[in-house]
Amino acid sequence: MTTPASPRPRSGSMLGPVLAALVSALLVLTGCTPSTGGASQPSGDAAATQGAPAGLERFYTQPVQWSPCEGGKFECATVEVPVDYAKPSADTAKLALIRLTGRNAKASLLVNPGGPGGSGYDLVKDSVQTMFSAKLLDAYSVVGFDPRGVKRSAPVTCLNDTQRDALRQVTADPETDAGLQEEFAQQKQLIDACVANTGPMLAHTDTISAAKDVDVIRAAAARQVQLDYLGYSYGTFLGATYAGLFPDRVGRMVLDGALDPALGNHEITLGQARAFEAAIHAYVRSCVSQSDCPLSGPEDSAVAQIQTLLTSVNAHPMSTSSGRIVNSIDFVNGFILPLYNDSNYPALTQALKGALRGDGSGMLRLADIAADREQDGTYSSNSSFAFTAYNCLDYPTDSTTAGMRAEAEELKQASPTLGEFFAYGGVNCRDWPYQPVRTPAPAHYSGHSPILVVGTTGDPATPYEWAGNLRNELGNAALLTWKGEGHTAYGRGSTCVDNNVDAYLVDHKAPADGVHC
Repeated sequence: MTTPASPRPRSGSMLGPVLAALVSALLVLTGCTPSTGGASQPSGDAAATQGAPAGLERFYTQPVQWSPCEGGKFECATVEVPVDYAKPSADTAKLALIRLTGRNAKASLLVNPGGPGGSGYDLVKDSVQTMFSAKLLDAYSVVGFDPRGVKRSAPVTCLNDTQRDALRQVTADPETDAGLQEEFAQQKQLIDACVANTGPMLAHTDTISAAKDVDVIRAAAARQVQLDYLGYSYGTFLGATYAGLFPDRVGRMVLDGALDPALGNHEITLGQARAFEAAIHAYVRSCVSQSDCPLSGPEDSAVAQIQTLLTSVNAHPMSTSSGRIVNSIDFVNGFILPLYNDSNYPALTQALKGALRGDGSGMLRLADIAADREQDGTYSSNSSFAFTAYNCLDYPTDSTTAGMRAEAEELKQASPTLGEFFAYGGVNCRDWPYQPVRTPAPAHYSGHSPILVVGTTGDPATPYEWAGNLRNELGNAALLTWKGEGHTAYGRGSTCVDNNVDAYLVDHKAPADGVHC
């Protein structure tokens, strides 16, 4: 699951190529809490550590000690990896892992919630027992990890909580030359802070390195010859990257809410702009059918009321009961958060009611959830900083004024409601001190184990067509389709989706291509 994590509170930084983890936000909105669990660990395979790449043997064969944690409900461990895989004898980092072991577990399932910047540790700790089926939880030791640069694993560190709050209150208009230069200056200050506070990991917080980490985890921590994996959203990109690097190590792999690795930054942003516009219309259709909807009239008229509200907030940030203001970027981040799961539409309705009365408190609360800001003013993750670090190394971006202005016009056409807020993302990476390490290209997979790709027809963050693209690029893969609204599918309420995924992961049935739920 994913959420929009704003690298900076300004136009263009709300959404980049990929998004960060939504799990904790969904728990806040729905009130879900995990149950207890834990059992004996599955036995490992001695052959798991064989075939390590040259120079990396000590990482693959390292002893990993699992011990009780989080009140004894889980087990935790750390795995050491090289910061730079080209220099394995230099700096190293420790990755944080957590697992919940099923009563009949015979294998480990590694999970990633999305991002880049999402915490797999938190996914398992806070959410896996409410998201995953009892059948899957019984059959696997579910392992979550914080990827390199994320939260507990050599985190990208930039600003303190007070500075993060202050940055979110900044408003600038990139449509003007002065406003654009102000945004470049603000981002340069952020980047300088990241460089000063993070250390050598900042140069290697990228998906190719993270995929190599996954193989070390497979061998040293899961002790399996092949990897069983479930990745959501950005986690599909991580999984597809792993499949390309280690095709013979792929066991059962589910990629839910697919990102198309062939797409560049511009194509991804444009696709998301269109998909979020469609998601707004889906929400409006649902809202106006309810008696408590603050919007009125036909669908297009109700959407126009949202557009008018956004124009007002863009010109005059909205006040809140806390004394903090809600500028347009925070407002939009709060507005789109419930669009990730249609069961959270009521939360958006309530926030809109207040906003239309001039009170931005509800929308600010949603924006805070999206930013991982707790009610006491602390931030519980570094997801926004990791988001920027990964994207600047994973994707070349156009940071020229002419290029960004042209893209802004295209985005406004694609999404009349939100397009302008997707623009000027090139500001994020212009002054990043390290060059991208990859060029967008189709996924390549030559392994024998079939991969299951899952797509949702009304997905706003990873448009449905991307799932079909990824399935075709992988070749040895099947596509499972859910006709629904919101981001990703497994664990969101479709018995059909859950049963098909469980049949593949647990019952080891070959996935059928073209199944619709």
